[in-house]
Amino acid sequence: MNISRTLQAGLLALAMTGTAALAAAPAAHPPHFAIAGARFELDGKPFVIRSGDMHYPRIPRAAWRARLRMARAMGLNTVTTYAFWFQHEPEPGQWDFSGQNDLRTFIKTAAEEGLNVVLRPGPYVCAEVDFGGFPAWLLRTPGLRVRSMDARYLAASARYFKRLAQEVGDLQSSRGGPILMLQLENEYGSFGRDHDYLRAVRAQMRAAGFDAPLFTSDGAAGRLFEGGTLADVPAVVNFGGGADDAKGSIEELAAWRKQGPRMAGEYWAGWFDHWGEQHHNQSPEEAARTVDWMLAQGVSFNLYMFHGGTSFGWLAGANYSGTEPYQPDTTSYDYDAALDEAGRPTPKYFALREVIAKHVKEALPSVPAAPQPQALPAFALQPAGSLLARLDVLSEAQSSRWIRPMEAFGQNYGYILYRKRLDAPAKGQLVLNELHDQATVLADGRVIGRLDRRRGENTLAVDLPAGTQIDLLVEAMGRIGFGAKLVDDNKGITRSVALDKEELEGWTVYPLPMDAAALKRLPAGASGDMTAPGFWRGTLTLDKPADTFLDTRGWGKGQVWVNGRHLGRFWRIGPQQTLYLPASWLKAGKNDVLVFTTEPPTATTMQGLAGPVYETP
Repeated sequence: MNISRTLQAGLLALAMTGTAALAAAPAAHPPHFAIAGARFELDGKPFVIRSGDMHYPRIPRAAWRARLRMARAMGLNTVTTYAFWFQHEPEPGQWDFSGQNDLRTFIKTAAEEGLNVVLRPGPYVCAEVDFGGFPAWLLRTPGLRVRSMDARYLAASARYFKRLAQEVGDLQSSRGGPILMLQLENEYGSFGRDHDYLRAVRAQMRAAGFDAPLFTSDGAAGRLFEGGTLADVPAVVNFGGGADDAKGSIEELAAWRKQGPRMAGEYWAGWFDHWGEQHHNQSPEEAARTVDWMLAQGVSFNLYMFHGGTSFGWLAGANYSGTEPYQPDTTSYDYDAALDEAGRPTPKYFALREVIAKHVKEALPSVPAAPQPQALPAFALQPAGSLLARLDVLSEAQSSRWIRPMEAFGQNYGYILYRKRLDAPAKGQLVLNELHDQATVLADGRVIGRLDRRRGENTLAVDLPAGTQIDLLVEAMGRIGFGAKLVDDNKGITRSVALDKEELEGWTVYPLPMDAAALKRLPAGASGDMTAPGFWRGTLTLDKPADTFLDTRGWGKGQVWVNGRHLGRFWRIGPQQTLYLPASWLKAGKNDVLVFTTEPPTATTMQGLAGPVYETP
């Protein structure tokens, strides 16, 4: 009995001690970042996201910090970026997070400059990049369908998420890092309505270790929300235009999702360019009024783009419309953004800064000194050999009974040449069925025609004797990255070549990815007919490296490499007539410039300009 009473007293004392301890314990810490009803919270306090998109592969690595510092000085507290699967896994199981692809360093640098990060890891990103950010090697598997429940595709995307999380998973807000939240897929409502697919992507992200808050992002229409969102994932809305468009879009979002944050996931404060069309502009005043309205309403926003940069190398993608079968994107991704292609603040930058300063309590940092691109003297370029004279050093010939697309030969980007010697005279219509994207047709080394997918061209009248060597040089100008046609935009000639309705067989194929290893094999000196596609080489001699814009007027159509760095495509049809060349890719002394042209140039020199030129002849 006494023992029982003693035990009861002890248990009571223990219980009281525990209760006191619980009362004295501090309340649980709120998560670093949370989505709470219609608002965001940072460390438990209401938080309005003031963000702008910047894409690390489109900005020279040496300029990352300066461009991020410009974002902070404009009044942004966050930067948004996609993660680009095709840059990080150029071949299956081969990973690249170095140099321009060092996403981890980009995110950590943003944090060091006082900026949070919103990460949009895909697997699909759009962003006017080739194939919407998917690796081209996915197209080597016949019938594989991206953005679907295709098990082959999902196995590849699961591997990608797992590797990406190993790179940046510890930088999430759920672990105290700068990555506030992550986007689930990207504008899926503009593509499909398969919620099982969205749930599968979410499951892959979570399994990989992405445990920060998720959100979806779609255009301002009920049907797009319905297709692109999940009921238990917060949604944001994308739109362009002015303050009235912002109001209507946010109201559309609020009507669709009664609970959830009010945010412009993309406010299109500019637009991108297609080859052969006009350069796009949006007034600084309209952009500023729209941001002013959003901040006055407590609406979070992400400027698409704050700084567009450059689609270096083979980054640029393409689109299509009801009236235009194919619309390749320009190399410049200036986007008429607040920060121009070279990283200079524009009138739009200062108009937005003034508006943001009006709505925030803290004083904004001073605007850093802007880059100063310089005009550089003209330098000569000399013939460095026609393509046909250099084929053997650039490519290994492969035999193929049938015409097949580029991907069937293990090639992702660049050019591909199909060769056949005629057994009999050929007179009639030469038809390149499903040409993707532009073909230069040569007979015995002489150009006899050009066909352009943009204009729906695929037929050329020919009259050729027996024994003629036909060469079909096809340029891949960027895979479609938006809409239903993105799923199978293979490159090269993707169906057949026929002469008067009879399919031609027996081809020799030369893949021409124009990669660094191949270009290093180019011998010195001129060789072959330089009125046909070919190479030109020059030396740009500098006392000191400086940002500049190479003037490509007079050079027709082609590509430029400087010191082995691929600047991208140029084309006389505009609107882009210059190529941005960053100082960090140059050196004091001699700089090697290599130009490949598919149209004979009328110039023999190039020069650097202090700014870009936009002209559509």
